[in-house]
Amino acid sequence: MQALIVKTHGPLENLLLEEVPTPQPGPGEVLIDVYAASVNFPDLLVIAGTYQILPARPFSPGKDLAGIVSAVGAGVTCCKPGDRVAAQHEYGAYAQACVVPEQNCYPLPPEISFIDAAAMGIAYPTAHFALVERAQYQAGETVLINGAAGGVGIATIQVAKALGATVVASVSSAAKAALAKDNGADHVIRTDVPNLRDDFRDQVIKAVGKRGVDIIVDPVGGAVFDASLRVIAWSGRLIVVGFAEGRIPEIKAGHLLVKNISLIGLQYSAYRDRQAHKVQAVQAQLFDWHRAGKIKPHVMAAYPLAQYQEALRVVRDREVVGKVVICPRLEIH
Repeated sequence: MQALIVKTHGPLENLLLEEVPTPQPGPGEVLIDVYAASVNFPDLLVIAGTYQILPARPFSPGKDLAGIVSAVGAGVTCCKPGDRVAAQHEYGAYAQACVVPEQNCYPLPPEISFIDAAAMGIAYPTAHFALVERAQYQAGETVLINGAAGGVGIATIQVAKALGATVVASVSSAAKAALAKDNGADHVIRTDVPNLRDDFRDQVIKAVGKRGVDIIVDPVGGAVFDASLRVIAWSGRLIVVGFAEGRIPEIKAGHLLVKNISLIGLQYSAYRDRQAHKVQAVQAQLFDWHRAGKIKPHVMAAYPLAQYQEALRVVRDREVVGKVVICPRLEIH
């Protein structure tokens, strides 16, 4: 089979497309023919060697996929050869076949395409866990989503609206503002402003009032995180999802004390590995919402495996809006 291989960590140019043996499933494992795999920002960190979890080399990167089961190991009861599934694993999705633990396989309804299922991948359960599990969203609350035109951002807009929230989306361009609106945001504020610290606050107050927002979901970090902390309501919750801007922010504890703010981290993959039953339930709800038309991933582009460099480059260079998908077995026109 063909697979993208990391032999030496570093720039994207180090990634190789090679013929490798097809893996075989062991007990409790499922072998999946991969038809679509999404590109997530952490995949670039894995390739570079800067992510917190790094497999032994050589390996194929890629954390979520959709395809058809081709074989199962001893004791597997979740699926059988020929079944359509979505799946997640710490690595291995950028290949024509991938072995995944059965608890990380999710039955895929026939109405959902492989590309949509892969694009939902990590982004949509991350959004769900951020809002429901970590922030404990309550009916009628207001949610601010930073980086709202990215994969996690759009997913969080849609999940928040499915839950009934009022959504404020922060973005860095007019095109991204239009995309956030198209995906359900009630209010859009801009981060490409002269004085981010004050302008950010002024825009949020104009949108929702001086009380501010109940929940902030932040995959950005840096100056956007700093600015958004100023608009959180009393007893608000700020969910830290990532640091796409690059700088990991530091917080003065006095800010948390004065307004009863809860600062909460979310490492979604820990739920996948530690409480797989919760992820199964969330995935089932997300697929139900997709079939009901409440959520729909925005796929900017789908690339054949041979064009992997371009697929990864647009994510690295922050040219992506929504999601980019690599398709090891689908013919892309």
